Amino acid sequence: MTGSEAPDGGITITGIGQVALNVKDAERATAFYRDVLGLPFLYAYGELVFFDCGGTRLYLQGVPQERWVPGSVIYFTVRDIAAAHEGLSGRGVAFQGAPHMIHKHDDGVEEWMAFFDDGEGNTLALISQVAPPG
Repeated sequence: MTGSEAPDGGITITGIGQVALNVKDAERATAFYRDVLGLPFLYAYGELVFFDCGGTRLYLQGVPQERWVPGSVIYFTVRDIAAAHEGLSGRGVAFQGAPHMIHKHDDGVEEWMAFFDDGEGNTLALISQVAPPG
């Protein structure tokens, strides 16, 4: 069995290689994702801009206003959501609210999130798991 085949002859998905978002202003969006969020810039080709996000490629495509539609919410995993929230707020990111717990698992691990906008109309979020003390 290879990494792409299931035992029944079907396909096994092994991960997400790339996520794409439409943006209205590729230059402004590049500055936000590179300089504010700190994602490693990979390359650009015209209105197509690529970043590395922990091994998954983030692809931004500049489109005219009439073709722009918001993308799916992208949840960026962080270790310390309070510190990430504070750091990004200091860089001018306007959050929709403070980080908040959205779920507590049976083992006590808490899921925390904080939502913000990329300035292009796309909703983004920070997500973190917080282990119980002890």
